[in-house]
Amino acid sequence: MDERERVLRAYLSEGRITQIPVRRGDRLVVLDHVARALDPGVRYSEPELNRILLRFSSDLAVLRHGLLDEGFLEHDRTRYWRCGGTVDL
Repeated sequence: MDERERVLRAYLSEGRITQIPVRRGDRLVVLDHVARALDPGVRYSEPELNRILLRFSSDLAVLRHGLLDEGFLEHDRTRYWRCGGTVDL
């Protein structure tokens, strides 16, 4: 089992986040996992983003702020878009 898989097993249950990791390295793995649900280049309204984030947690503000603070997500007044994280090639 690699490190990413270990972290996701520790903090997700049935695809939902059980708690946001305190340790930054673990938190980045979890946030990257969430960011991968967003398509690069697509601009999402807040309701659209919230529908995606609800797959992972009901605490939308914590997820949204974590993604923004750690550079996975950017926004302007009306839209959010993915600007970081890993992608499958």
